[in-house]
Parts: sequence; structure tokens; C-alpha cells
Amino acid sequence: MVVAIVIIVAIVVILAIVLMVSYNRFVKQRNLIQESWRQIDVELHRRYDLIPNLVETVRAFAAHERHVFEEVARLRTQAVNVQGATPEQRAAAEGELSGALRQMMISVEAYPQIQSNQNFLNLQRELTDTEDRIAAGRRFYNANVGDYNTRVESFPSNVIAGRFKFEKAGYFEVKDEQVRAVPQVSFGTIGSVEGEQAQPQMQPGVQSSGQIQPQMPGQPQYQPQQPQFPPAGGQPPYEGQPPVGQPPVGGPPAGTPGPQDGQPPFTGGQ
Repeated sequence: MVVAIVIIVAIVVILAIVLMVSYNRFVKQRNLIQESWRQIDVELHRRYDLIPNLVETVRAFAAHERHVFEEVARLRTQAVNVQGATPEQRAAAEGELSGALRQMMISVEAYPQIQSNQNFLNLQRELTDTEDRIAAGRRFYNANVGDYNTRVESFPSNVIAGRFKFEKAGYFEVKDEQVRAVPQVSFGTIGSVEGEQAQPQMQPGVQSSGQIQPQMPGQPQYQPQQPQFPPAGGQPPYEGQPPVGQPPVGGPPAGTPGPQDGQPPFTGGQ
């Protein structure tokens, strides 16, 4: 009886320890998610502060781009007003604001005097650095959310999550289609690209100039054909006789009369 009581007590203690460790881990992960989100929120506020200064600098050089500036200002106000919303809603608002900023930067490219303005260049550099820190914070935040959500859905930790109301956290994902789009790669002269013709292929056994074609197994060995010359006087040329119409090596030119009796043979000199 005593042994059974000891076993039961030991099981209860082990379960209590497991429960406590799992609960504390949930709390730690939830706090880590909240801390990583605060880092993103700090950079987002810095972004909100930079945008008005950037817009005013560009407006001084391109006043007729009024619709672009108004859209950026409207989306900035919208993003500021949803600060207490879920990460999914914040991500949607930030995606629209990023698209408007990109459109404004495209409009700026038509004004070289803006791109040479030192104040604009400094603001653009600070905004770029802020965007990089937001992207790094988003990756860290989403990684923590992924680990936390996995434990919320996995057994047996899901039992503790359901008992103590640990709910799944939302991701902070980019909704901008231009950022998520896969770049199209074309290799130009490669014939495998759709709409282009493949390079012509040499027939087996035929050698192209300056290139050596490998002999494929099962193909007959290619034998180059010797040039055929018409026989002189109907007689086939014997071995060592030069072709008709060409002078022999070291001999007199074609059409030169042969040596007469008593004259020395022609030796090729002048």
C-alpha cells in the first residue's frame, strides 16, 4: 500500500514538473514574441517620422506630382491609426504604404535636381536603413511566432495551451506582390527559351571549321574523300603524277615547253 502511494505521489510530482516547465516555456516564448514585435514597432515609428520630411523635400522640386504625395500622406496616416491592430492588419497597411513610397521614388527619377539634393539623399539613406532593420526584425519575429505556434498545435503541449489560453500568434508578412514576385530570367541566345530558335546542329560525322566532332558509338568512321581530278588524255593519273593543270613541285610552270635534246633540265630557279 505504501509503495503504491509513493508511486502515485511520484507520478503527480513528475506531471506537475512537466506542466510547470511547459507553462513557463509558453510564457517565455510569448514574451519573446512581444519583445521582437516592439523592436519592429520602433522602426516603424522611425519610418513614420522620416516620411513627412522626405515628402516635403520632394514636393519642393516636383510640386505637380501632388496626387503621389497625397496618397503617401493618406497611407501613412492609415498605418499610424492601426497601431493597436493585429500584426496581419499592420502588415497590410505597411504593404500599401511601401507601394506608395515606391511609386514616389519612381516619380523622383524624372527629376535629376532632386537626386543631387543632399537633404534628399540623407533622408533616402536613413529610410533605406530603416527598411533593412524592419526586414531583419520581421524575420526574427516570424521565426519566434513559428516556434510558438508549433508548440500550441503539438501534443501534449497543446493540452496546456488550451487549458491556459495560449492562442496562436499572427505573422507579420509582406503583402506587396512586387516584393514577393519571382524574377524572370532569360538567357538570351539559348535556344531553350520559349520563342527562340535552337542553334542548328551538325550532322553526325561532319566536321565544322575549327571544331572537332566526337565520334559517337555505333557510327561509321568518317573517311574524308580524296579530290577527283579529270584524267589527262583519257588515262587515269598514275601514282606521284600531279593533277592536270597544276605544275609539279619544283618543275616549270604550266604551258612551258619541255627541254630539248642537249639542254639542261629545268631546276626551278630563274
